[in-house]
Amino acid sequence: MRFALPAFIALTACMPQPVVEPGEDACGASGYAALIGQSKDVLAAMTFPAPMRVIEPGSAITMDYNPERLNIDLDESGNVARVWCG
Repeated sequence: MRFALPAFIALTACMPQPVVEPGEDACGASGYAALIGQSKDVLAAMTFPAPMRVIEPGSAITMDYNPERLNIDLDESGNVARVWCG
């Protein structure tokens, strides 16, 4: 029994450490906050960093998390409802 604790500590030191994600605004979403409420038509004239996606209501999207990906959610009226990283 006296070797159980040191063995446990040694084994936990070998376990992979959690990945620390960049800040919540790694994709620069805060710089696009002024788009909220505007028509999706304004997006056509803009240049965005890659990766980026526009998500319309009911669209299927991948659930993989990419902190550097800019996501723009549209509402039922075709206006920008949310800008976020992920």
